[in-house]
Amino acid sequence: MARFLHIADIHLGFDRYGSPARTKDFFFALEDVFQRYAVQEQVDFVLICGDLFEHRTIQPAILNQAQLCLQRLKTAGIPVLAIEGNHDNRPYGTTTSWLKYLAQWGLLILLEPGNEGAGEPFYSPWDEAAHRGGYIDLPCGIRVLGSQWYGATAPQAIQKIAAELEMLPPQDGPTVLMFHHGLEGQIARYSGALRYKDLLPLRQVGVDYLALGHIHKNYSVDDWVFNPGSLEANNVEESGYARGAYLVSLTPTGVTAELKRDYRQREIVRLTLETRGQESLEDLQAAAIATVETAIAQGTLNPDQEPMVELRLEGSVGFEPLDLDTRQLQTQLQTLSNALIFLLKSNLESVAFQSPMADDASRDAIELNAFLDLLTGHRDYKKRAESLAQGLIDLKDRCLTGRNDEELYALVETLLQAETEHSSRQSD
Repeated sequence: MARFLHIADIHLGFDRYGSPARTKDFFFALEDVFQRYAVQEQVDFVLICGDLFEHRTIQPAILNQAQLCLQRLKTAGIPVLAIEGNHDNRPYGTTTSWLKYLAQWGLLILLEPGNEGAGEPFYSPWDEAAHRGGYIDLPCGIRVLGSQWYGATAPQAIQKIAAELEMLPPQDGPTVLMFHHGLEGQIARYSGALRYKDLLPLRQVGVDYLALGHIHKNYSVDDWVFNPGSLEANNVEESGYARGAYLVSLTPTGVTAELKRDYRQREIVRLTLETRGQESLEDLQAAAIATVETAIAQGTLNPDQEPMVELRLEGSVGFEPLDLDTRQLQTQLQTLSNALIFLLKSNLESVAFQSPMADDASRDAIELNAFLDLLTGHRDYKKRAESLAQGLIDLKDRCLTGRNDEELYALVETLLQAETEHSSRQSD
């Protein structure tokens, strides 16, 4: 029986939030997974099915992170087999990449088809001296084959790989193929995914374990297709996915794959505040603070862990949403939660009031109702909407009867003075 670790989508060098500490999270996750589920479990080999790195061009510190992790496995005598993903594949027309560099240093085995245009066979056995090859027969009795990132041409590539597999020398043990591509129906808004029937030619030619990467969510199909998901969440939405590392036992009679999720990861907390439409600016700010405080009190959010936190503001409010100083509130909430990164996302709309009216309502009633709706929807005037609406009706009537400007201005000043006195009493 052979045992191996199957991971993908490590994304070393992840820098989306501009946080050096968050970038290190991806290194710490890989380091812990290797120690727990490769070294301690004494697996026969490790598979990395694409996207070891976040970018094709990486900083020296990120290369050092990869070298430290891979050196630990080399010291333990555990070979690492890898393929390129869409994030770390070499640009068109180039012949080298950071994965090839790591292969040249003997830190991993990069399995990839040969360049047939240059006269190379599609699949040749791994050459340890040249650090090249498309497949390898391991001492544990497993044959592992690599592939490349094919993008939209993946269905045609599968047909080619299947045909080439049939031409390889026979071997007695199970066959594993690494392939970086997604299967349809696993996540929303993902175009270009493969259909399950696109994969079947590989099963028909003897692939016993199809090791995928690319989609950051764990899934498996028919005890044959396995995708572990990313080790760390690349965004807060992915925190809700099951994902991790597969610890696999493979025999000629079957597969046992356990998804391991107990390793070092940054806590991600997602909170929602739903408004009812009557909130003032001050009400909303107080409610946001209370939402975070409640999450802390209930143990949902642990400030000691410096989590990533997202608070979504949903619904309608009685003021113009652009009046909310989201940056100031975000800073206040980040301090309160001790979050490494605090994301404040506002989907607020200004409440639109429209009171029901009878079909036979008079013109005066319609006008009064329109003023009431406008004033009720304003954060500063809604508590005195009725008296102010009557004042506006009076102002309109005086305009129509030709009153002079001094009298009209005096009425406006009276209305505003009354509003100021009302606001002062409310604050006291």
